[in-house]
Amino acid sequence: MPKLRQSSFRRILLSQILLLSLPVLLVGEYVTYRKARSGLLETARFNLTESATKKSQTIEEWINSIKSSLSIASDNSSLQSGKTQQYSVFLSQLQGQFFPPVNCLQLTNLQTEQIVATTCGKQPIYSIPKNFWPSKRPQNPGIYINYLVPKVVPQASEWRNQVQLVFSAPIYTNQNNKNILKYALSLQSTLYLESKDRPKSLTGFTVIIDQGGRIISHPNLDKVGRNIQEETDAIRLNNLLSSALSENKNYFIHLFSFDQARKELLAGYDAIPSPITQEKNSQWVILAVVDLEDALSGLRDIKSLLISLILSLVIASIIAALYVSRDLARPLEKLRDYALKANNLETPGNVPGNLKIREFNQLAEALNTMVGSLRARAQALEYASKEARIANQLKNEFLRVVSHELRTPLNGIINSISLIEEGFCDSKEEEEEYLQIAYSSSEHLLNLVDDILDIALIEEGKLSVMLEPTDLVQILKDAVNLQMLDIQQKDLTIDLPTLNKPIIVQADPDKLKQVFINILNNSVKFTKTGGITIATRIEFAENSEVNSFEEILDHPLSKSTSVRYQAVVTVKDTGIGIAPEQQQKIFQPFAMVDGSTTREFGGIGLGLAISRNFMQMMGGSITLESAGLNQGTTVMIGIPLSDTHIQSPQHQGSISSHQVNSV
Repeated sequence: MPKLRQSSFRRILLSQILLLSLPVLLVGEYVTYRKARSGLLETARFNLTESATKKSQTIEEWINSIKSSLSIASDNSSLQSGKTQQYSVFLSQLQGQFFPPVNCLQLTNLQTEQIVATTCGKQPIYSIPKNFWPSKRPQNPGIYINYLVPKVVPQASEWRNQVQLVFSAPIYTNQNNKNILKYALSLQSTLYLESKDRPKSLTGFTVIIDQGGRIISHPNLDKVGRNIQEETDAIRLNNLLSSALSENKNYFIHLFSFDQARKELLAGYDAIPSPITQEKNSQWVILAVVDLEDALSGLRDIKSLLISLILSLVIASIIAALYVSRDLARPLEKLRDYALKANNLETPGNVPGNLKIREFNQLAEALNTMVGSLRARAQALEYASKEARIANQLKNEFLRVVSHELRTPLNGIINSISLIEEGFCDSKEEEEEYLQIAYSSSEHLLNLVDDILDIALIEEGKLSVMLEPTDLVQILKDAVNLQMLDIQQKDLTIDLPTLNKPIIVQADPDKLKQVFINILNNSVKFTKTGGITIATRIEFAENSEVNSFEEILDHPLSKSTSVRYQAVVTVKDTGIGIAPEQQQKIFQPFAMVDGSTTREFGGIGLGLAISRNFMQMMGGSITLESAGLNQGTTVMIGIPLSDTHIQSPQHQGSISSHQVNSV
């Protein structure tokens, strides 16, 4: 169950992808927006600077054109003839010849300051200072130019932004063969300037400022004639004026509060020589000014495009993050589901496959291997637990049996000695009989204790054997003799082969004798009728049987020291037999077919276990076969032959004198 403040891998992955991608996306969009804005501003700077230069050229061309035309008109012979009656007709004709058109032409007598002829009323255009020209005609008399403040025009007029100049040229008449200054020909001309910017043209409206800071032309006529020091943004305007008049021009500046709406403006500028003759070495600064919003009008389209693009990219990023997180989390979720199902090791299901990611496939294989290992360990633990329960059950049975088996001989010893001590015996023979019972019981008790000590030493690995050449025939005879009394008492038969020659095996004599005693004791104990058959044979250790000693000598491997032979002793009885399901545990310590204290046959179940361990320690083997209950039991004991058995002529004769399979 998920704990509080924990989240799923898919949710964490999705949030991390979005946290990483969205800021990068937004920053990228912001940088793109700033780059676009910078690009538009750079374009505006270039266009406005170029526009200011063109406006300056236009103003200079207008002034030069008017000056040239006026100079030509002033040299006309009709004006120099002195015939005043022709002047009005001449001025009317002359006004139509000027390009660009002029507003007014006036011919003024400099001596009387009276207007001799005019095309625009009797009011003088502009007063001409006296003694401006010399009385006698010079080589280049020059033209006097002065500035007129424009008259108020309607605010809606697109030509409210204009420059009005008055051009005056001297006229010398021939008097007494001398060219004497008499008249001044004045011309009023207006240059109409752009008063507003055309959309996306970035040519800007025109503003003219003279070197002294006076505003010569502006779309807002209220500002015409004012000095820039009176403006709110005077500092920037002074910097503009200084930069325009200096040799290192910047040609561009940002302006604030220089129009009616007090918006931020962009201005490109250039400088031309001042045309007003009364101010020598002065300049006019021509500005092409545009509203910042108009300069960045294209940015609105870019902004709309960027907003649409960023929304599309955000949606695409979310969808991509969902798919990526799903594709990365789904294999992990499958592995999680498999791991949760693997709690039931018996049916954990199939491990997820084809996860499309190599590391996840490797993790699935490792998880499958781990589950398989855990399943094997669980099975091993279950088997070990089962074995432990069986062993514990066998231990309990063994303790009950041992206590019963030990109590029986002890009772025999105690009761026999008590009867003797208390004088209940009527004769010497009866005392000896009870002493014999006590002796037999103590001997049986000793055997029980010896078996328990032997199995304890075997379990601890402290029991050792002393292998030496041993006569198998003699050991077998001694074991049979020890059991002969019990055989005769139960009226059983025993079929023991006639063995005239010894069979030398490599074994511990005492341990081998104990093995035969245990096997024969079990055969006698569990056989009620019938008998016991003992047979011997010699075979290869690999269980390849031979029929005679000559075959052993003729065998091609007989001369190899690595080839081993063994003598096999088979003990077969007609007893109660062993059920097939009991045969697997019959050689285990404390294992008994019937572990109850009321069982028919005695013993503590250590004989076969001790015998198997003894045979393994001596390099031999012991196996048991039984067809089932009441079908008898066959025990086969294999003992390695000693090397001296084959090499000795005596041993060769002993083997060849009787059958190997049934000696």
